[in-house]
Amino acid sequence: MNDMRFMERAVDTDEIKFSARGVQVYYGDTHAIKDVDVDIQSKTVTAFIGPSGCGKSTFLRCLNRMNDTIDICRVEGDIRLDGEDIYNQKVDPVQLRAKVGMVFQKPNPFPKSIFDNIAYGPRIHGLAASKAELDDIVEKSLRRGAIWDEVKDRLQAPGTGLSGGQQQRLCIARAIATEPEVLLMDEPCSALDPIATAQVEELIDELRTQYSVVIVTHSMQQAARVSQKTAFFHLGNLVEFGETGHIFTNPVDHRTESYITGRIG
Repeated sequence: MNDMRFMERAVDTDEIKFSARGVQVYYGDTHAIKDVDVDIQSKTVTAFIGPSGCGKSTFLRCLNRMNDTIDICRVEGDIRLDGEDIYNQKVDPVQLRAKVGMVFQKPNPFPKSIFDNIAYGPRIHGLAASKAELDDIVEKSLRRGAIWDEVKDRLQAPGTGLSGGQQQRLCIARAIATEPEVLLMDEPCSALDPIATAQVEELIDELRTQYSVVIVTHSMQQAARVSQKTAFFHLGNLVEFGETGHIFTNPVDHRTESYITGRIG
């Protein structure tokens, strides 16, 4: 692998949450991701940036096997979570997705009450032995999602009745409810106004004390604000990966500099 992609300090292996080596993704005959190597650290926000169609969301979906749901998609290479191969036939994708939660671009609350949006995951995974335990999980998740104070008096109201920013925080709280170790976020603020975006960014900063967070963003300003590590993708290649400050102020690869300065993208 090209050493230029990785910058300065070596990462202690016990800090690494996800390790990917030689990852290739094909959609039919289209080679969408080419030979990606990356380590994602524990309790760190890692941002994936790059032009539209560069492969950042495709690679993100490799980390919880969401690409399994696409018939023509084929993933090759080695992806490990805490050292375990997530594509091993013995791994149940449903259990993996409980451990690796995902928040999508457009807020997508279930057509259920606010309470049931949060309770759904813990119920199907058997995480609550009683109604009191379930109530506790719901409250804790909504608090971690920074939305408890806004919804605590209307938990039986439909989640779809919330504002866009509230819906997205509800979806983050729903992802947290199954006690994941990693949160994947695919452009979580692109459908939100600036105030709601600021609230979600503040929440992301709080969540990294407990989770590894990986965020795909089209906004370089957002990547600079919320992440400690940044990976730049271009035409299916991981061009450069390193400390966010270095990527934005002193990139190694000329393609990274061209993207950051607006010459490509």
